[in-house]
Amino acid sequence: MNNEDLCYLSATETLKLFKRRKLSPVELMQAIIKRTEKVEPVINAFTETFFDRAMDQARKSEARYMKKGARLRKLEGLPLAIKDELPVKGDPCTAGSLIYKDAIADETAVFAQRLLNAGAINHARTTTPEFCCAAVTTSRIWGTTRNPWNPNFTPGGSSGGSAASLAAGTSMLATGSDIGGSVRIPASCCGVVGFKPPYGRIPEMPVFNLDFYCHEGPLARTVSDTILMQNVVAGPHPTDITSIKPKLTIPSTFKSIRGWRIAYSLDLGYFKISKEVRENTLRAVEVYRSLGCKVEEVKVPWTEESGLAAWNYLSHLFGASYGPYLKKYGHLMTPYARAFIEGGVKSKSADFVNSLVTAADMYSWFGPMMENYDVFICPTTTKSGIAANPKMDYDSYKAAGKSMPDALSWCMTYPFNMLSRCPVLSVPSGHGKNGVPTGIQIVGRTFADTTVFRAASAFEKATPWLHDKKHRPVIKAKKKR
Repeated sequence: MNNEDLCYLSATETLKLFKRRKLSPVELMQAIIKRTEKVEPVINAFTETFFDRAMDQARKSEARYMKKGARLRKLEGLPLAIKDELPVKGDPCTAGSLIYKDAIADETAVFAQRLLNAGAINHARTTTPEFCCAAVTTSRIWGTTRNPWNPNFTPGGSSGGSAASLAAGTSMLATGSDIGGSVRIPASCCGVVGFKPPYGRIPEMPVFNLDFYCHEGPLARTVSDTILMQNVVAGPHPTDITSIKPKLTIPSTFKSIRGWRIAYSLDLGYFKISKEVRENTLRAVEVYRSLGCKVEEVKVPWTEESGLAAWNYLSHLFGASYGPYLKKYGHLMTPYARAFIEGGVKSKSADFVNSLVTAADMYSWFGPMMENYDVFICPTTTKSGIAANPKMDYDSYKAAGKSMPDALSWCMTYPFNMLSRCPVLSVPSGHGKNGVPTGIQIVGRTFADTTVFRAASAFEKATPWLHDKKHRPVIKAKKKR
């Protein structure tokens, strides 16, 4: 097995090799480091690396595997990339902002701590747009992160560095967060798997644990790896009043989904999708039909009012949270972040309340509709990708009579942050002509996580994407000058 093959192993397969002593955590971490040195100058997915520390931890993991009868943790020795907005005590944490360029975390988030306690080795931090408030990953502090499949395009955002790292073979598991699609958008753009769990499934840090749009979520290359990670991080915690009891554990194997009823929509009522996304989504629909499911297209009654409501909700919170920073630190902010916050400061409480009314109206259709179906399917994004560093115009959309900026209108994810108790998985559905992957969202009834994973697992078995080398991006290293 060559270096690249090691870097693209699944986490579940890797753990089996570790236990059989066919591979060691040291060998894997060395391969990951070597891969990073080759591709990172092109992709720019990492803000920090901790390779010396990671190698030391890998040696300790190797010793555990070599010791007969040793207690092995669930993620023992697996390389983990952590998004640069999730604090780990003693490590840098900038949230993609020059304001925090020298910040060192003084606590560790429960999400991260559970992964580290389970034996995962954090070898790097991943890039994010400033304050995680964009669907592309570019910032003044870290520059532009690029898609491993085509560096001219974005890996998505805000968990763009995490998804890009997985696609590039420089991590095996990665963390994400999702307030409008920030796990699912990059998962789709990079051809990996991303899960937005139901609100409360994974503990959050106060005070944003009280924001029902806000979710932490796992990113991985396969459905089984995502299950592995989700089962570690899920469950109640005494510091989060919203965390759900009891803990839900997703099974690792599933029965057939033959006979299931599946609803789908290509546009959610108002999005305009590209020909490539349409074709790839319809191909996924046919896969489910071939598995013995009854698949029906449904007419979704949602309108652009949904986009306006989500925008008003998020900008109101961002304006209140970061507005006090404008006078002292506005000059340090990336333009899109400053514009977003400035707009939020001007937002009205009535618009915020109306956003809740819109979310309730959306679910008043979706909830009853789902009583007739096991899962719902739609595209994750409207097209296979946008430029890596687009003009992020957060100012003029209202004057143009639009509900939200063009920079976000290609994301079909935020409606399910509004319906926050519905679990959603994004899985790969194909590629566009530009080489950038596309994805579908598999949406479940409220808190029906297992159903969503069962549908995704069946789809993955019918259309495996990891073991075929054509599903690995070809990344040409930059020549040294």
